[in-house]
Parts: sequence; structure tokens; C-alpha cells
Amino acid sequence: MNALGQAALWSLVVVPAVAGALLALARRAERMAVPASLAVATVSVVLSVVAAAARPSVSVPFLAGARFGLTVDGLAAVVLPMLTVVTLLVLLAAAGEVHHSRARFHGLMLLFAAAVALTATAATLPTLLFAWEIMGAASYALIGFWWRDDDRVSAGLTAFLTTRGADLGLYVATGAALAGGAGLALVDLPATSAGWRHLVAAGIIVAALGKAAQLPVSFWLSRAMAGPSSVSALLHSAAMVAMGGYLLLRVQPLLAATSWAGPATMWVGAVTALLLGAVALAQHDLKQLLAASTSAQLGFVVLAAGAGAVTGGVAHLVAHAATKALLFLAAGAWLTALGTKQLAGLRGVVARWRLVGWSASVGALALAGIPPLSLWATKDVILTQALDQSPWLYAVGLAASALSAAYAGKVLVIIWRRVPANKQSDVDAHRNGEQKGSGRMSRLEQAPLVLLAVGAGYAGLLTLPPLGTTVAAAVGRPGEVHTSVLELAVSGAIALAVVVTVARRPVPQPRWALRWLGLENAAHVLVVRPTQRCAEALARFDDRVLDRTVTGLAGVLLRLAQQVGPFDDRVLDRAVELAATSTVHAAGRAGRVDDRWLDGAVEAFAAGMRRLGQLARRPQSGQLHQYYRQAVVVLVIGVVVLVVWG
Repeated sequence: MNALGQAALWSLVVVPAVAGALLALARRAERMAVPASLAVATVSVVLSVVAAAARPSVSVPFLAGARFGLTVDGLAAVVLPMLTVVTLLVLLAAAGEVHHSRARFHGLMLLFAAAVALTATAATLPTLLFAWEIMGAASYALIGFWWRDDDRVSAGLTAFLTTRGADLGLYVATGAALAGGAGLALVDLPATSAGWRHLVAAGIIVAALGKAAQLPVSFWLSRAMAGPSSVSALLHSAAMVAMGGYLLLRVQPLLAATSWAGPATMWVGAVTALLLGAVALAQHDLKQLLAASTSAQLGFVVLAAGAGAVTGGVAHLVAHAATKALLFLAAGAWLTALGTKQLAGLRGVVARWRLVGWSASVGALALAGIPPLSLWATKDVILTQALDQSPWLYAVGLAASALSAAYAGKVLVIIWRRVPANKQSDVDAHRNGEQKGSGRMSRLEQAPLVLLAVGAGYAGLLTLPPLGTTVAAAVGRPGEVHTSVLELAVSGAIALAVVVTVARRPVPQPRWALRWLGLENAAHVLVVRPTQRCAEALARFDDRVLDRTVTGLAGVLLRLAQQVGPFDDRVLDRAVELAATSTVHAAGRAGRVDDRWLDGAVEAFAAGMRRLGQLARRPQSGQLHQYYRQAVVVLVIGVVVLVVWG
């Protein structure tokens, strides 16, 4: 079972990544793009269930002193099936929305899903960094998918650069973890030495808050609406934005190990939930309303991470994924059919497409926190834990929950309220103000909404006994879920009262929140413009100082070269020529000496040797008496020598 689980875990990342890369690079795969991506997404659902059941861990060498590790712990076992199921349903709906460049679109979506799965299962900081980078790059490509539109590309670039700036915190955290000596595994981070532990926590918080679109960088989520609706459905529900809150839930022991990280995270989440709830309430564009509500709902997850309500946080993450994917796909279907996403152009739309309207209504009621739907119970678990931390924190969270009911009620009133005959022309004008609608919806766009509506309705069971107790034990938090019937009744009553009030009276629309609290303008004033001015100052410094220095140095070198040139011509060249002439003369003299003396000596020696050879051959006549005579002569000479020298 463990080997099967490990194979499923690797395949869960590798299969969609490889298939996505092949589709994105293929030029003639338009017809097979949709069947291939749906087949891969279906396989991913099966693999996620196997991995969640087996709880495998794998680790391979990656860098010096670091390993590439994946693990399916209790949190990942809950999140992975949600991620793969939502991805499959979004890709199914995208088949009816995206009709051009399908291979590139589905390939990028599969790559994005693979990166998110890798993020969810990352066991070490190097693995997390690797997945984090791919996820950000894929999101940029998807937001700016219609690359011929400059505004869409600019929106993708804004989202990418904003989150990229926050991502630097993850690099800081990795460096601090190395210096802290506890290792790079996520479970070991709380054991980092005291001084470095604070820096690790700060870096991870910055990176996670950036991805989760929390204050003060929430504005990038507004720009991300430029992408296709199916991209928004995945990115805002189960994928990149959700991974920011998920990371904080994963490192909750690290937050608890510091004195400031938990409270700071709680308050950032609570304030984001409150203020971005007001932003959602002020919007006239349905996708902008849903985007602001995503930041607000992720604020509850961030609040849960800081307060230690991990079970409530992960349950809220799952419930929000189903709810928000449903609402974004419904918004995309209406945009395709009617050509508008303005709320004024969506009045009474339920009567025209009942399946989409009823499904979206379930999602809006769940978003409002109406009992017994999902987000009602998950929010209450988080707020109960917040009350244990601070009554002020609880009050802010409760106010944010009431705002959720208000902006969800606003959507419900718009899509259900019938349009009077004298107002129909105004609605038609809004519907024709953006683009020409097709007037119809495909079954592929409608079918996933029913399944997501079921998830939006019943995912809250993850926090209610007995299933809530089982989930709490699975994530390693047995006994964490504790909500009373009175608390559930009070929160449900508040949500219901707010929705009824919104249905009877015009909802307030705070103008100060319409442009996302002016966060993007503030970023331009505080970050972009100073950066531009710094770049301009550096450019002027380069022009006035560096360029002049380089030009002056080049002039000096040129003059020096001009002065060295005549010296080379007059001295060095003449010396070389003189040396060459002298060498030629010396070589001539050596040649003559060789011809006269050496060759003559060699020839004389050779002639002498020839004469000696001739003399040596004379006695060799072949006559035996001559040999005897020669031997007698030699013997006599030898005797004489011995007598003389003896």
C-alpha cells in the first residue's frame, strides 16, 4: 500500500505536468485538447483519493544539504481531493467557454494544477519554492491568456509582480531556516533557533499573505479578473489564492512558537475579512464582487491559522472552494450568454436559465452563511476560536460575517428580482454594453454547477459531529471542534436577518470601498513611483557619471594607443626587422661553415673507413697457407710484445 501511495503521489504531480507541457507546446492538438485534459484530470482525482488514503511520503536528493520531499499529511489528505475535483469540474466548464487556443489553455491549466498539487504536498522549503515559482508563472500566463489584449497582459503582469514581491519572503525564510540549524523540513521550522525563528515566520507570513490577497496587497486579485472566467474559478477557489491560507495552516506550529506571529496573522485576516467585505458590497461588477469576497473569505482562513483553529480553517477552505468555483462558473456562463457581468444586466436572470440560477443561488446562500449550508458552520468554528483569543477579534469577525451575508444577499436579490416592463430597456442596455452575448449556454457549462452546488451545500459537515470530529483527528487536532448549538443559531440568525434586510431595502454601497480602498493607487504612490524615480535617478547617474567615465577612459586609452603606435613603428618594428636580418645573415654563415668544414670532415672520415675496409678484405683470399702465415706473424708479434713489456 505504501509503494502504491508513493507512486500515486509522484503521478499526481508528474502526469498533469507532462500532459500540460505537451498540450501547451503542441500546435495541432486542438481537437484532442479537451478529451486529453479531462482524462488527465479524472486520473488525478483517482490518484488524489489513493494518496489521501495511503498518506505516503517521498524524498529524493535535490540540492546540497536539501531534499525534494513530498508528503500527504492530514491537511493534504483533505485538500488534495478537493483540488482535483474542482479542477476537473472547471476544465469541464471551460470546454464550453474557451473555443480558441484550446490546447494552450488546457495545457496551462494542467500545469497550474500540477504546481498547486506540488505546493499542497511540499514537505521541505526547497520543494515549496519550486512549486511556488511554477504556480506564479502559470497564473501569469493564464490571467493574460488573451495576450493580444494589452489590458489583460497588463493585469496579469500586475498580479504576477505583486505576488512576486511577496514571494521574496519565502526566500528570506529559507535562508533564515538554514542559518537556524533546524533544517528545511516544514515540520522542523518551529525548532529553529530563537533569533532566526522570528525571521522564518515573518518571511512565510509575507509570502502567504501575498498569495492569499490579504491586506495591503489585495488589489492584485481585482486585476486577475481579466482572465477567462474558468481561470478565475480555479485560481480563486481551490488553487493559488487558497494556497496562501493553506500554507499558514501548514505552519501553524511555527506561528504558535513565536510570541507575535499568531496574533499578527489573526488581526490581518480579520481586518481583511471586514474591509474587503465592504469592498465586495460596493461593487457593481459580479466578478469584482466575487474577487473581493475571495479576499474576505480567505481572511477567515488566515484568522483560523493565527488562532490555531486548523480544523475550522481547512474546512472553510474546502467549503469556500466549492462555493466560489460555482459562483465564478455561473458568472462566466452568464457573461458568455448575455455579454455582461454587470449586476444591473443580470436582473431576473434566474428565470431564463433555471439550472444555473438555482445552483448559483445555493452558492450565494452558502456564502451568506445561511444554515444549514457549508460556510455557516465553518465560519462559526473559526469565530468560536477567535472569541477564546479576544472578544474584539470576535467582534470584527462577526461583523465581517454579516458583511458576507450582505454582499451575497445583494447577488441573490439581483438575479431573482423580476424586471419591470418599463425597466427592461435599461437592463438590455447594460447587457449590450460589454460584448455581444451568444444567448445560449452549453451543457458543458451547466453540468459542473450542480455538483459544485452539492459541495457548497454540504461541505460544512466537515466541522459538525461526527464528521467534524473525524476531520479534526485526521489533521492532528482531536477535540478542536467545539461549537455550541446556541452559537450556531446566533450566527445563522444574523446571516438570515441580513439577507432579509437586503431583500427589502436597498443595500448600502460605500463609495470609499468601490476602488478597492485605493490600494492599487497607494501601491503606485508608495512603491511604483519611488521605484521609477530611483530607476530614473540611476539612469541619469549612468548617463552623467558612468557613461562619461567610460567615455573619458576610452579617450585616454585611444590617446595612449595613438602614442604607442609610432613607438611601435619606429622602435619595435625596426628591432624586429633588424633581428630578422641578423638571423638570416647568421644562418647564411652557419650554412657556409657546414658546407666547408663539417661536410668535408664527414666525407674524409667516410673515405678513410672505405680504405680500411679494402685493406681488411685483402687477406681474405681463401688460401689456407696464407691464413697460417698470418697467424704465425701475429703470434710472433705477440711474443715480442710480451718479452718487451714483461
